[in-house]
Amino acid sequence: MPGYSQSVNSLVLPGVYAPQDDTELLAGVLSEESFGPGTRVLDVGTGSGALALAAARRGAEVTAVDVSWRAVWTTRVNAWLAGLAVRIRHGNLFGPVRGRSFDLILANPPYVPAPDSRWRAHHSSRAWDAGRDGRLVLDRICRDAPALLRPGGVLLVVHSALSDPGRTLERLRAAGLKAAVVRRRWIAFGPVLRARQGWLRDRGLLDAADEREELVVIRAERPL
Repeated sequence: MPGYSQSVNSLVLPGVYAPQDDTELLAGVLSEESFGPGTRVLDVGTGSGALALAAARRGAEVTAVDVSWRAVWTTRVNAWLAGLAVRIRHGNLFGPVRGRSFDLILANPPYVPAPDSRWRAHHSSRAWDAGRDGRLVLDRICRDAPALLRPGGVLLVVHSALSDPGRTLERLRAAGLKAAVVRRRWIAFGPVLRARQGWLRDRGLLDAADEREELVVIRAERPL
């Protein structure tokens, strides 16, 4: 798990997305947001709970959601180990928080383009595979997250440049949010991209000389 370390007491069960470079990148942007006790934060697709716990350490009222029961259990244990109060819900994206609103929404969704467009609910690849264009979950976040933001609320989402940040910006702006890329980082291909780089090149998503992937964090704010 390059570039990001959790507490020595943290747990990551098999099949749960472990904190990696994208987690660290989003955590860095999160650390620059102004919030504190009483801020309502939603971490959607929480995985091991790393980002949820980072917000809870600053006194926020945090709700964490994941479709994986293993991720739910992992986050519950990690919150308990850290002595932090986090409301943890099992469910698909925003379903468990329907009718609620938040000051800050965090999202590190699946975003890797995949030759198989099917979403496999009981396979660990659901943590990264996101359809042939990498937007299977991103488009749902762009569609549904704006309605959950309070006035002045912020959405922070991280994903790969392979899954079209321009489209994310376009959709969030169309929903009335002020959106921009606020952080970028180039990283070496991990095992998943190394295994499918030929397919990605055939689709024109990678150039022949590309050996690294660009990650971006997009910040979108709902006007007051």
